[in-house]
Amino acid sequence: MKKLFIYGVTALAMLTGCNDLLDKSPLDTFTNTPAYWSNTDNLDNQCNTFYNNFTGFGNGASGGWFYFKTISDDQVDAESHNWTYTNVVASSTNWSAPFTEIRRANYIIAGVQSSSLDEATKAHYEGLARMNRAWEYYQLVRMYGDVQWIDKVIDPADNEALYGPRTDRDEVMDHVLADINYACEHITANSNRQRFSTDMAYAMKADITLYEGTYCKYRTQAENGKAADESRANKYLQECVSACEYLMAKNYSLSNSYKANYNSVSLASNPEMIFYKPYAQSSLRHSTIDYTINTSGTHGISKDAFDSFLFLDGKPLATTSKNKDDAAVLDADKNYSIREVLAVRDKRLSEILDPVLSFRGHAYSRAGVAAFTTSTGYGIAKYDNPEELSVSDRNNIGYQYTDCPLYWISVIYLNFAEAKAEMGSLTQDDLNNSINKLQARAGLPAMTTTPDADPANNMGVSNLIWEIRRCRRCELIMDNWYRYWDLIRWHQLDKLDSTKYPNTMLGANVSNVPDCEEATKNGYIDASDAQIRTYEAKHYFYPIPTTQLTLNKNMKQNPGW
Repeated sequence: MKKLFIYGVTALAMLTGCNDLLDKSPLDTFTNTPAYWSNTDNLDNQCNTFYNNFTGFGNGASGGWFYFKTISDDQVDAESHNWTYTNVVASSTNWSAPFTEIRRANYIIAGVQSSSLDEATKAHYEGLARMNRAWEYYQLVRMYGDVQWIDKVIDPADNEALYGPRTDRDEVMDHVLADINYACEHITANSNRQRFSTDMAYAMKADITLYEGTYCKYRTQAENGKAADESRANKYLQECVSACEYLMAKNYSLSNSYKANYNSVSLASNPEMIFYKPYAQSSLRHSTIDYTINTSGTHGISKDAFDSFLFLDGKPLATTSKNKDDAAVLDADKNYSIREVLAVRDKRLSEILDPVLSFRGHAYSRAGVAAFTTSTGYGIAKYDNPEELSVSDRNNIGYQYTDCPLYWISVIYLNFAEAKAEMGSLTQDDLNNSINKLQARAGLPAMTTTPDADPANNMGVSNLIWEIRRCRRCELIMDNWYRYWDLIRWHQLDKLDSTKYPNTMLGANVSNVPDCEEATKNGYIDASDAQIRTYEAKHYFYPIPTTQLTLNKNMKQNPGW
């Protein structure tokens, strides 16, 4: 399939100003007439700009959603382990950038209605705009909670709209659901998985509604500003199940290779893909592989994450009958090998990690690249492709061209099983049709609805939900910013407190390494010396930029900031 490179298009010019609801393109960058909006080329140009927001592995040297996006208990930053925000900031693109696209969406929606296009075509373009508006508001609500809901192009003289208070986050999310439902119903079906489509809208809906359903189930008045709401939670969880069932009935299936989802130069024939971002050596490249082999030090996974992977008998660390010894051993190449450790674990782990450790005094070269070290000793091989990319292309910033998954069926399986488990309606057939397909690919026994207890369960949930969360963590480790927002929606953000959960800062077992140059704790690499990360309830929300608070006196700062 020919790759379509519409992700790199330049956004329309923005005018200067102060208010994020006004200072957004498009404004006066085109002739805003019914004739303009009646031209589908103009509509395509406007809608194609939304693709820029799905950054994937990034563009050139810029980062994307994968691997190094933010803190979590899955990985340890090589330099800083602290929260995204530790102080209130004057401005932030996390706040301002979504309003750029919300304004664009509102222009398209209003413009399409003034056009002379037929009703089906109008509905298609409105669906594209509303889907992207939904996605932007979903990001804003996750980060900030209450935000102003704007569903029209604002007149600069409309002070009530410009300087009104933030809208209750539940109300905003209800609007988001209405938008994404409209998109699912009206966007034209498209078999090209590089383009917006009906299926992509359903996949987006599954993510959004799972987040909202579980967030509303587990939130607290004290830390989230709203008490749990079981009725609302079940409404959204059922919406998630319905979206997943729609996609599970379609012609998607698991790839034979877990790693192929992440390191392929073409995802066109991958049966898992619902929507992906294409790259090519000649035109659009990224730097994700280079980030995993950075000679200045890269992010390794934590001991906490490593220990979450089951053994091949289907048992966790506490109860397995397999060999639990995780100490690296010196091999014939003078590397400290973990091959035997990986051989008895979930098969995904050996596809995610290098077979030897990389740490100070023992740098490692993966298939010819410059030798590198990691913060925890565990090197991340998941995204690399030595078979199809040259050493030079792998080892330099902005030279990689493997495609990036954005929505794919394994995530739908995970969403489906979790939503049904949270509602108490998950059956064995449901598991067999979803998560157990992932278990089989990982070489693990099938999950049952009554799994044994794991002493490591520290989230206060049932054995079943704990195991579903484990499967999600292992399947999506370092992917797409998932883990951080999973901890938010499960009300488990305190698990990032390194003083209470030190395993989130520990790495590989180097007890067999004489004169080890790394700081260690009980034989494990200890990365906590750079910074202590302490949980505070305020971290459930980002701080509102002070420039917006100064401009709009009706807008209040988030609690604790």
